[in-house]
Amino acid sequence: MKAKSLTFSFLCLTIGFLFGFSSADQKSKATWIWQSEKIGEERQEILDFSRENNIDIIYLRFDMSRSFAYYRSFISEAYAQGIRVHAVAGHPAWALEARQARMLQIVDWVKEYNLEASTEERIHGIQLDIEPYLLKQWNQDRVQVVREWQANMRVFTEAVKQDSDLETSAALAFWLDEIPSEDGEEAPLSTWMIRQFDTLAIMAYRDQMTGPNGILSLIESEMEDADRMGKKMLVAVNLKHMDEDHTTFAEEGTDEMEKQLELFPQHLEQHPSYAGVAIHDYRYWKELAPATIPPEKPSHYLGTYIWRAELLHTEKEEILAFTKEHDINLLYIRIDMSLSTSKYREFIQEARAAGIEVHAMGGHPIWALEESRGKILRLVKWVKQYNESVGEDERFDGVHLDIEPYVMPIWRTDKEGLLRQWMENIQAFVQEMEQSPKLKTSVDLAAWLDNSPTPGQPDLPFSHWMISQLDHTTMMAFRDFAEGPGGILSLVDSEIKYAESIGKEVIVAVEMKESHEGKYVSFYEEGKAEMMKQLDLVTRALQVYSSFKGIAVHAYEYWKHAKE
Repeated sequence: MKAKSLTFSFLCLTIGFLFGFSSADQKSKATWIWQSEKIGEERQEILDFSRENNIDIIYLRFDMSRSFAYYRSFISEAYAQGIRVHAVAGHPAWALEARQARMLQIVDWVKEYNLEASTEERIHGIQLDIEPYLLKQWNQDRVQVVREWQANMRVFTEAVKQDSDLETSAALAFWLDEIPSEDGEEAPLSTWMIRQFDTLAIMAYRDQMTGPNGILSLIESEMEDADRMGKKMLVAVNLKHMDEDHTTFAEEGTDEMEKQLELFPQHLEQHPSYAGVAIHDYRYWKELAPATIPPEKPSHYLGTYIWRAELLHTEKEEILAFTKEHDINLLYIRIDMSLSTSKYREFIQEARAAGIEVHAMGGHPIWALEESRGKILRLVKWVKQYNESVGEDERFDGVHLDIEPYVMPIWRTDKEGLLRQWMENIQAFVQEMEQSPKLKTSVDLAAWLDNSPTPGQPDLPFSHWMISQLDHTTMMAFRDFAEGPGGILSLVDSEIKYAESIGKEVIVAVEMKESHEGKYVSFYEEGKAEMMKQLDLVTRALQVYSSFKGIAVHAYEYWKHAKE
């Protein structure tokens, strides 16, 4: 008997080492990361933050234009830390039958990724965040939207489950229990949705636990449905600043949120479906958490361009004095590969000591053509090799492209074909840059490209596509006045708002070079003082957007010699 007991004890101990000693009742803590570039820029910071906050589920938006290799190391390190990474994807229009194929692309991509990945590198599941009530069609013909939404959800879950063990989940608004299902059954839409998925994250966006408008009362019917169906339910709360304060913990802060979250188990323990909490989202959570390290990056840039690399040697002291006088903290410097690397090292070391970011720049209209892709990759490889050969304080912070292919005749004869080549070159650029995640990607882009549709995605302005690919986009809003029709603010309005919606950054660029396109294009006639006056108006108007990251003036040599 004793021998049997020892054998059983040893077996239990072995199982404990293999699977951990966590309780079956231990609840999960999840968060969302909507910007895939963050796992390159902030990988260790994300993992540390997750450890400190007991996060064991990350819903990560996967940019399918990035290589599989970009994600593997992060998922592997997260797995070693006990974190399951799920793909999150969605758009309000994914509820519509016309967008079903687009929705299924993420399913195919995740399955293909998992086939090539080892166990510890695999994606655990796919979550949909669709929210079609944001569409104008919701108010025009809600019944039809709901009918198509339900049909798409059936197709999605069937596709995920076919030849895979991926977990399916969805973010669900708590008030969908007031919307009837259009699937032929007398049940609320929320009940129907819960039945379709393995796990639901119910968006109970309130800042109080109890009361008629508190979290507990809002999710009661959904918890009961999940109990009956044997589903898992995460209760999601919000940390993003909202117009309605009661929908977020942004005002109360993370300490009060954690205090409320600690009460969830005792209030929800009677529900076997209760699986934990989810916090929306990592970016806002981190911003509101008590800071332990002061941010290194300035809140806003004032940048300029240096087109002649030899000036770093012949005018080094003059350039640094100019940057100090004008509080410049960002330089785009065109790379001359024939110049001795020692000239770059000396300049960058002093510039970075002065708090200036330095980005390597290259470009030409023909760089949009497939035949010139090698030129882009050559620049990237040169910068990477340079950075590997020098000290940390002598390295470039990013690579910036200035291409502008619309000056070529092919823009008029085959614009769509040219845009497709440009897109493929940008994707190749980003993919090559992923090998060095500390290097930032950026481009110059004409503000009027929001009038050009993206090939293959006619509802998406081309400028929006470009913004989605890069760490930041410098919008060339070449006007000499801030406000009014045709002014700087009107030119960048759609780009700033789109960047805000996807967590990307935009810098607004203006011109100081004499222009022959019209006096309204450049500040050449008005001079420095008027330019700064107008740029102050731009900054005041756009500083409410986290996507707005500052101003760039084209270019150093024109600015230096401009009239006062």
